[in-house]
Amino acid sequence: MSPLPTLPPLALYIHIPWCVRKCPYCDFNSHAAGPDLPEDAYVSALLDDLDRELPAALGRPLTSIFFGGGTPSLFSAAALGRLLDGIRARIALAADAEVTLEANPGTFEQDKFIAYRETGINRLSIGVQSFQADKLAALGRIHNGDEALRAAEMARRAGFDNFNMDLMHGLPGQSLEEALGDLRQAIALAPTHLSWYQLTLEPNTVFWNQPPLLPEDDILWDIQEAGQALLASAGFAQYEVSAYARPGRAARHNLNYWSFGDFIGIGAGAHGKLTADDGTIRRTWKTRLPKDYLNLAKPFTAGEKLLAPDELPFEFLINALRLTEGVPATLFTERTGLPLSALEEGRRAAEQRGLLRVEPAQLAATERGQLFLNDLLQLFLT
Repeated sequence: MSPLPTLPPLALYIHIPWCVRKCPYCDFNSHAAGPDLPEDAYVSALLDDLDRELPAALGRPLTSIFFGGGTPSLFSAAALGRLLDGIRARIALAADAEVTLEANPGTFEQDKFIAYRETGINRLSIGVQSFQADKLAALGRIHNGDEALRAAEMARRAGFDNFNMDLMHGLPGQSLEEALGDLRQAIALAPTHLSWYQLTLEPNTVFWNQPPLLPEDDILWDIQEAGQALLASAGFAQYEVSAYARPGRAARHNLNYWSFGDFIGIGAGAHGKLTADDGTIRRTWKTRLPKDYLNLAKPFTAGEKLLAPDELPFEFLINALRLTEGVPATLFTERTGLPLSALEEGRRAAEQRGLLRVEPAQLAATERGQLFLNDLLQLFLT
């Protein structure tokens, strides 16, 4: 490993950890909101957190900002506006910076979202999950199908011409036609981006301890194949395992993750990845509980880890191989400082098993490799 000729692009992730209530499938760092959200205190803490991370920015502008959660749209436009003003006062934003806010249909108010747009937020990610009443109830969502339908129109009226809709499939008791019906409804609302992914049961969730009855594997496979065909016919190109976009509308913030770019993470439980000017790469994670994060007597950072050279191939590929077209092979050296030969043994084994494309200038999984991504990545573990 050696110092990099050019540092990776830099993004900012901001975690807002509160929701109206915790969904039974959710394993994210989210907590049920009380009657009074500590907006002002939390914004102040976020800016203090950013101040401590700024030396690692090394003069780079932010290419994107992403408000994730939790439900960031529980915060007022005034609070998020103060936060964005504070960020701009501390670090430059690229002229075309993408600024995304995650929002749930149950929190949509027209005036509120017009005010969000005026703060400089220029992209929404709307957590629909389903349009069907019984499926939304099974998922513990606070909105109904009509609110999900209205959310897209309200987003447009607020001035958002770029928005994602999150949609899940493989839901409890879901048939092929029900899954495709959700997808057709989402497409009809004309989002620029769709995140379409299968419900999975994660540890430390209600669903893990009390599993619902999910569709059988044959139905799940039929949903996946038919859904991908439907999305393609509607003009949505799949560019990542669960991401589909209109031309030119891929999520730039997430593309930065998947191409092993750098990102500052601020907020309770946020993770970051930063490259130093000597080429070393550090991952950090912040304290998870909001009450601890707001305790100014405690450090924001809960832990950090310097990545060893022998960890970098796996760390790079676990992101890059999620992209359907992969990445240029030269990006491996640009992002890690390691020679491409560091991948040689694993690459040869993956190609022989039909998991990695035989393309010297590209690192990309085959269709089989996308289906068995964990098996592919195991070949690059030391």
